[in-house]
Amino acid sequence: MDLELNGTNVIHESERQGKASSLFWPWCGANVSLLALSYGSFFLGFGISFWQATAAAILGTVLSFLLVGVSSLAGKKSNAPTMVLSRATFGVKGSMIPGFLSYLVFVGWEIVLISLATLATGTVFMRLGNLDHNTAMVIGFVIAVGLTVSAGVLGFAVIMRIQRVLTIVTIAMTGVYISLTIGEVDWAAISALPSGSAQGFIGAMIFGATGIGLGWVNAAADYSRYLPRSTSSTSVIGWTVFGASIVPITLVIYGAALSASNKDLSEAIAGDPIGALTTILPSWYLIIFALVAILGLVGGAILNLYSSGLTLISIGLPVKRHVAASIDAVLMLMGAIYFVWIADDFFFPFQGFLITLGVPIATWSAIFVTDVLMRKSYHETDLYKTNGRYGSWNVGSISVMVIGTFVGWGFVTNSFASWLSWQGYFLSLIGGKEGAWAYANLGVFFALVIGFVGYFLFARSSIAKQEIA
Repeated sequence: MDLELNGTNVIHESERQGKASSLFWPWCGANVSLLALSYGSFFLGFGISFWQATAAAILGTVLSFLLVGVSSLAGKKSNAPTMVLSRATFGVKGSMIPGFLSYLVFVGWEIVLISLATLATGTVFMRLGNLDHNTAMVIGFVIAVGLTVSAGVLGFAVIMRIQRVLTIVTIAMTGVYISLTIGEVDWAAISALPSGSAQGFIGAMIFGATGIGLGWVNAAADYSRYLPRSTSSTSVIGWTVFGASIVPITLVIYGAALSASNKDLSEAIAGDPIGALTTILPSWYLIIFALVAILGLVGGAILNLYSSGLTLISIGLPVKRHVAASIDAVLMLMGAIYFVWIADDFFFPFQGFLITLGVPIATWSAIFVTDVLMRKSYHETDLYKTNGRYGSWNVGSISVMVIGTFVGWGFVTNSFASWLSWQGYFLSLIGGKEGAWAYANLGVFFALVIGFVGYFLFARSSIAKQEIA
């Protein structure tokens, strides 16, 4: 397999090929994970009904991936990676700020996905009883890491091929899982769930947006940059949103149905989100389930590793893309080892990670998407020059991001870890940390609004001047 030599450079005209429909495979493969089944339980944890969880899953997923779709247009316009294009918004050096945050998100998700694959494998073999638990987890760890690192380091062409295979195989085997567990669904228990509050519904929708789609905005252009510039913008957005949304929406809804039907399953998911799903499976399917879990999680980890490597060199590390991806792989290994063999719990650190980084990433996403919609084109040479039209530091964009993050953190609750208890300092304005709005995580919504409105107001004249120049 060929090693991709492109890094943060603009893709040459001769390498731009394919159709918008090709975006279906990387985005579907990255979001076909069985983790979405566990999200169904997390949604119900906001105290809402099955039907509210269904609506929250659809809205949160589609709206967040709509931002990903719009961001993908930037890659088609200039054929450069996302965090290089962010230089037009924040300045060539100023983009290091959102670049560093994006890097943390990518590496964090790599660790989460590899950890889940490892835990699920250990649970499967523990149920079978013919292999030591730790030995089983080591096997799962090695398989997941091997697939992720090989594809993430080799690059775009390998990723596009492997994601197609991962998507088809994982969807087929997930369909078998559903057929084997459909008898566990108890519609009487589901119907008996009382409707929750508006605050619970909004909280679930925001959790879905941050946990499913929002974290991919900073990678969107990395996979659309190989497309010809003549590719339909509507098609780019449509295939991205459809490919990324269709499977997680289906799995979240089905996962909510299973959790509403089985309280023991719902409680077990908090400790081992993937492994707990094996408790309702026949023994003969457990080995296949382990493979489904690994492949589905690896699909997302591959895209994260590839984009984290691009991000690392875009913020200034003077190495080749494949070297940067290898460095990220080492961090991924260390983090996964900690979560699997040292940490006491998975869900609470995971929730804290999503919310804490979700706020600044939401602000950045809104700013970047607004910039993409307002900007007709990019001057590609100036993306790499501190004395070009985009400048070195764009103080206005950075200020909007700081304000959005500050306000956002003030309206989220993060009681999952003591070191995050400082958040929620504005919640006293809407009832306090124990009030009705405490767990709605409105801070993410406020961060998005501030990003959209703030950037539009201050940047529209400067973008117009850049376009004329």
